[in-house]
Amino acid sequence: MSLRFRQLQAFHAIVETGTVTGAADQLGISQPGISNLLSQLERQTRLKLFERSKGRLIPTPEAGVLYQEIDTVVRGLDHVAQAVTDLQNKQAGQLQVASPHSLSFGLMPKLIAEFSADKPDLSIAFQSNYSSKVQEWVLAGLFEVGICELPILYDALDTELFQFETVCALPENSPLARHDVLTPDILEDEPFVVMGPDHMTHRRTREAFHNAGKRWRTRVHSHLFKNNLSFVKEGMGVSLLDPFVVHFDREGGFVTRPFRPAVTIELAIITSKARPLSTIGQEFRKILSAEMKAFGKNQPIQRRTGAAVSSNG
Repeated sequence: MSLRFRQLQAFHAIVETGTVTGAADQLGISQPGISNLLSQLERQTRLKLFERSKGRLIPTPEAGVLYQEIDTVVRGLDHVAQAVTDLQNKQAGQLQVASPHSLSFGLMPKLIAEFSADKPDLSIAFQSNYSSKVQEWVLAGLFEVGICELPILYDALDTELFQFETVCALPENSPLARHDVLTPDILEDEPFVVMGPDHMTHRRTREAFHNAGKRWRTRVHSHLFKNNLSFVKEGMGVSLLDPFVVHFDREGGFVTRPFRPAVTIELAIITSKARPLSTIGQEFRKILSAEMKAFGKNQPIQRRTGAAVSSNG
């Protein structure tokens, strides 16, 4: 016996609504179409499935058994159809994003929350780690979209590059805040809180002091910009920081000034060349790219104690 799903769906809808009219409205089929599907099903099964009573269709005991068997199937296929519609409308699916730690404390949660606000069924996988690990994850297919610091370690990654200036963070009561711009001349022998020696900001700051003929005094070495900012707040020294950590800090307790010559940091949005992006991944990558470009044009230059304030608003 070969039963058609449309017959079972019509039968299921009649049981649910109690009338041919209700079933027709639910499925978007004409009433004669529903009646025809029911007749086909009764002929094929050789079962009487409904009795009429005061304009309603009452399921027979045989119909009750059949309904229990097909209810899960019909609802499951309805869910599949809805999932397809949601994916077409970008309302469902999974967003898989990885970033370095410095972006995970503010920018990425904010951006992901805004992106998913109108997608209640969107599943989100987000993780932060060191940039080399983010590249490994994207390459392995664990995450679709990543953002990382340079260098790019694998040719199999597609990249979109961005450059940002670091800002110099000072303890909130530092007399150095009287300067509008800080330089190696001004900061000679000031204790610095720095990233590890392999980090681009470490190398470039050392070069800036060397070229100026000034002594660079490193006091605290750490591995996260967030940690470095905490040491600055404790009065342990000054630090050239990723602008994202500065911008999204909500606690205050420090001020920032531009540093010249500028010490830059390069980031890249990365995806795998080996796998096409999902529709959700494509949409999020575009939004992330636009956010990074906008942030680069509006970097926070000065930070006062307390609320987030930048010299350019």
